[in-house]
Amino acid sequence: MYGIELAFLAGKKYVRARHDLMTKVAGIASVANIPEIMAQSELIDKILHTDYVENAGINEFEHIRENLRDLMKYLPKKRVRYDTDFDDQILSMEWKESELENDDLKNYKAKAEYYIRQHQDKGVIHKLKTNRPLTSDDVKALEEILWSEVGTKEDYEAEYGSKPLGEFVREIVGLDMNAAKEAFAEYLNDTSLDSRQIYFVNQIVEFIVHNGMMKDLSVLQEPPFNAMGSVVEVFTDTSIWMGIKSAIERVNANALAA
Repeated sequence: MYGIELAFLAGKKYVRARHDLMTKVAGIASVANIPEIMAQSELIDKILHTDYVENAGINEFEHIRENLRDLMKYLPKKRVRYDTDFDDQILSMEWKESELENDDLKNYKAKAEYYIRQHQDKGVIHKLKTNRPLTSDDVKALEEILWSEVGTKEDYEAEYGSKPLGEFVREIVGLDMNAAKEAFAEYLNDTSLDSRQIYFVNQIVEFIVHNGMMKDLSVLQEPPFNAMGSVVEVFTDTSIWMGIKSAIERVNANALAA
């Protein structure tokens, strides 16, 4: 379903995935005596016998995914194989690499990033976006999403290595502006700081909002941070800088389990 949703958002029609969806739904319908399947009989009938899928939007596709995903385990193990002559050229090879890395939309990276963006205001992903500390249960929830629902642990590690899950999510959704300002409020609201120091702190906030974290402090030696001088030049009182550095480290730490 993520492939169909991605294609829809990109203005494409993913014929192969839609055909697979219809085949799977037909398979589910063939064992309709199961209570869970009977509960979704109206949706199944709409998919198979109306133009519901053809005219569906992102909300309808998400509705299909959420209501039918737990029924796939009931698919008959032996199914008829259908060979077709469909010319599946609707997805062109002109897609930008940043949007999708292959034309059949099975790329783990694309699916994982799409899921995170679609759910950034829910559950553990929302906690990461708003700088709330993670618990071990939150990490388990991320593992369920990224290592089970979207793909496998092997898929994740092949794409991202040993990168912590919270860090990966933060890189996708960034940090909420209000949460970032709250993290550095002590310095943004400090009337004793001069204009250069306030500028520097604001640049840190902007960076973290867009990137989610600041792990490599060497970026502070580059534009726009050094526009008004180096860290040493801007913060002659090193205790102020050490406090700001601690605030950065706390933001980073909140993306990891307690």
